Amino acid sequence: MPMKKESKNLLAKAGEYLEEIKALAQSPFTIMEVCGTHTVAIAKNALRDLLPKAVRLISGPGCPVCVTDSSDIDRYLYLAAQPKVITATFGDMIRVPGTKKNLQVLRAEGADVRVVYSTQDALELARKNLDKEIVFLGIGFETTTPTVAVSLETAKLEGIENYSVLAMHKVVPPVLRRLAEDDELVVDAFLDPGHVCAIIGIEPIKFMAEDYGKPSVVTGFEALDILEAIVMLLRQRVEGRSEIEIQYKRVVKVEGNPHAKMFIERVFEPVNASWRGIGLIPQSGLGIREEYSPWDAAKKFSLPVFDSQEIPGCRCGDVLKGLIYPTQCPLYGRRCTPMKPVGPCMVSTEGSCATYYQYGQRSVD
Repeated sequence: MPMKKESKNLLAKAGEYLEEIKALAQSPFTIMEVCGTHTVAIAKNALRDLLPKAVRLISGPGCPVCVTDSSDIDRYLYLAAQPKVITATFGDMIRVPGTKKNLQVLRAEGADVRVVYSTQDALELARKNLDKEIVFLGIGFETTTPTVAVSLETAKLEGIENYSVLAMHKVVPPVLRRLAEDDELVVDAFLDPGHVCAIIGIEPIKFMAEDYGKPSVVTGFEALDILEAIVMLLRQRVEGRSEIEIQYKRVVKVEGNPHAKMFIERVFEPVNASWRGIGLIPQSGLGIREEYSPWDAAKKFSLPVFDSQEIPGCRCGDVLKGLIYPTQCPLYGRRCTPMKPVGPCMVSTEGSCATYYQYGQRSVD
């Protein structure tokens, strides 16, 4: 079947980018993609195999499910097991392992766990099940946080008293700072998350270039987007620049989305948060403000704080910090597979380990 003209043009453009990358990459250059969707796109399009050896792509803490700390997982599992509680969650949380169980096991044992596709679905569950407590698991970065904020605002306005959110949200700028200050990690530049920056803009991450000299490009999720972003990063190095540039201009604006930011700031406030494998990062989480406390599941159910330990042998934390490739974890592909995951990086569709496994990625050093 003849190749369509549009496909030929895309292939030609990809070839142009690859040629320029080859010409510019005269010495080793390590780039971290922070977003899990970028990790998937890079693997799906075999970009690591197409790039010259001098350009090294490593994955960072861009999967919100993966960076959720073990103590938070045990906390929501404890809550899900309580009588009269319906746990509403996105599907990628169902099989994330806690210390002893996961939501899938709890559901098999009788817990009421529902997969929803939006916070509006969770609110509808609350409206239809007035004799039950509906708890939505609030996990995600700035991309999904506005929808959770809107659900809390709606619950307050409508007086939906049997709805609450267990807030485990994370924000990206503080973890970028932690990565930039990590002496173990050697990264020359960053591919910044397009969807997060569509919400927050680029002002909150300018410090990466200004304070740490790390060139960054906010990019989209097509293969051509990522290749163009790599070209832009290499041009910065050749020209001696360190800036935050936007490749994903069709979606991302310098100022972000003021309306979405307003909802986040109205409902949530910065709090300290623990990241799997990285530890406690000040002001890197979002807690529910006092005026919305009746819908804060942690307060509503007086949830205990768990001191959970990481799973022995699992190096998910080192994968999230970009210190190793998934294939360098001793459990990868042996004890830990998508069918029987040991750590969250093998569970989520955006997890580095699951992505490497699905697309047959390998260490390329």
